[in-house]
Amino acid sequence: MAATASILADLFILFLAAKVAGAAFARLGQPAVIGELLAGVLIGPHALGLAGTADPALVALFHGDAATAQEATNLVLELLAELGVIVLLFFVGLETRLSDLLGVGRRAVLVGVLGVLAPFAAGYGLMTLRGEAPATALFVAAALVATSTGITARVLRDLGVLHAAESRIILGAAVIDDILAMIILATVSQLGPRGTVDPLDIGLIAAQAVGFTLFVALLGVRAISRFQTHLERLPLANAPLVLALALMLGLATLATRVGLAAIIGAFLAGLVLAQAKERYALEDAALPIYEFLVPFFFVIMGTRVDPALFLDARIIGDALLITVVAVLAKLLGAGAGGLGLGLRSAALIGTGMVPRGEVGLIVASLGLSRGLIAAEFFSVVVVMSILTTLIVPPALTWLSRPRVRRPAPARGERMGGAGRLPEL
Repeated sequence: MAATASILADLFILFLAAKVAGAAFARLGQPAVIGELLAGVLIGPHALGLAGTADPALVALFHGDAATAQEATNLVLELLAELGVIVLLFFVGLETRLSDLLGVGRRAVLVGVLGVLAPFAAGYGLMTLRGEAPATALFVAAALVATSTGITARVLRDLGVLHAAESRIILGAAVIDDILAMIILATVSQLGPRGTVDPLDIGLIAAQAVGFTLFVALLGVRAISRFQTHLERLPLANAPLVLALALMLGLATLATRVGLAAIIGAFLAGLVLAQAKERYALEDAALPIYEFLVPFFFVIMGTRVDPALFLDARIIGDALLITVVAVLAKLLGAGAGGLGLGLRSAALIGTGMVPRGEVGLIVASLGLSRGLIAAEFFSVVVVMSILTTLIVPPALTWLSRPRVRRPAPARGERMGGAGRLPEL
């Protein structure tokens, strides 16, 4: 019982710290995710040591084997973080209708593709020039790819410019960005422990990811469209929500069985159920689960960061260098897709795609857990995610100033500053 109590105490501290820090940053006009990450750094085993360290009672349970007790503690926290990120990607899927994927214009597709290829190539090239192993270079490059468009959407809504052409391009490109990021994540997650890279294997993995995605998405969307009217007739309390959670966990498991990341299955479950979310208000029903589990992912990621690493001038230099590369590559790549609309419009589109977030942290944590990137690179990616998130709101505000109108109603806001994306 004492060992169980020690783990529950850790969970209490992690949850409370994430919520308090997230709320504080939200009041400052910043995304809650930054507060959650920094809270994890502060209370983690590398700083105050309030959470993430095996309690003496747990060590006693393992007959005095402190190393095994610590591994057990890490396993519990990793499982909770995995559940959090599965729920997070499920919500991302719920906000992505298949019609959005198929109906965005060529401009949005171009912005999305260039906005992924440019930072990936820049990150891989930078790491290769530094003499890093191919696997490390691929993980760092993949961490630079994905855009956290919930932050951008919130800023654009507050400015009242969601209906501007640039805003619609950004939000449409975000759909493409998310899918490409998922494929890249699936690809790098297959790298072996030695970090060997075979172009043919990468091609096969990418094809597998695309095939699995298309099969589940197309078949699932047709199935849910056909049978959604019968969900309420199932002999279950809250049948639509129960089915949604079962599908989320089932597809997450299936994705791992075919060699992909669990979050891809969770994303596809949300994508499939996006067809029925208005009818059954799935987002509203599942929001308490989101608010409970998702912050754990970010605060636990923060506990893995050793702040002492940033006393090293070399690491600080690496963080600033990676951040500059991340900003310029996304700004120039995505902005190039907006050429022809005017320089300010292209800059606004590129800036809107700059913030990094969840997927970059997921990639970095995956590489860290497999021993393919060092702890300092993980910390560098965390800093990059925070800095790119902080600089975008004021930049977007300045670039949007000529067309700002009365702020739109904040309908459907989601916790953490990530508002619900409007239908495209």
